[in-house]
Amino acid sequence: MSINKLSILIPVYNEEKTIHLILNKIKAVNLTNNIGKEIIIINDNSTDNTKGIIKEYLIKNPESDIKYFEQEANKGKGAAIHKGILNAKGDFLIIQDADLEYDPEEYNDLIKPVLKGYADVVYGSRFMGNNPHRVLFFWHTIGNKFLTFLSNMLTNLNLTDMETCYKLFNTSIIQNIKLQEKRFGFEPEITAKISKIPEIRIYEIGISYYGRTYSEGKKINWKDGFRAIYCILKYNIFF
Repeated sequence: MSINKLSILIPVYNEEKTIHLILNKIKAVNLTNNIGKEIIIINDNSTDNTKGIIKEYLIKNPESDIKYFEQEANKGKGAAIHKGILNAKGDFLIIQDADLEYDPEEYNDLIKPVLKGYADVVYGSRFMGNNPHRVLFFWHTIGNKFLTFLSNMLTNLNLTDMETCYKLFNTSIIQNIKLQEKRFGFEPEITAKISKIPEIRIYEIGISYYGRTYSEGKKINWKDGFRAIYCILKYNIFF
């Protein structure tokens, strides 16, 4: 399968320290087969100087294909992703957090199964492969693995990392899915819904992970874990 353009969706909330750095990393990536890049930034009503830094970046990098959107209120990561999906023009799209936990240089690894004609969806797993992973929180890791296990029980998939940020989708497929979760429930919801698509081809590939601590700006907490459990049950059993 050929890909002419990849849409890179960046939901942003209070990332004034890292947004320009991740944009530089994305800009530096040369996608295989001369695939073009479309960057879609969705500012989720940040209260710091994220907006100012993005505006300055746009002025300094006019050659980059960057589309910038603002939420009129803080609606959550999921809602920001919904807007990005709606406005994506690429053949495939990938979700990129605005922090530095995930490495854009690995886009080509996720694209590979698609170009070989095998995949419609590719998940980048933090729990497989030999790429570097920052050693952080034991219980956070256990929580992620439990959520993936519970999701797999109901979707009948064998993913190792359902909660990963790096998810690559065929744009036409995901644009035809009605999404509801506005915050961190996006991950279990989209996993449940794509698992129900007949003949969908889902692949997984190992990625590196440079996780940050809560003092460094990590935003997910135990409440998001309980919401994820609710969403796993809701979208697999009742929808």
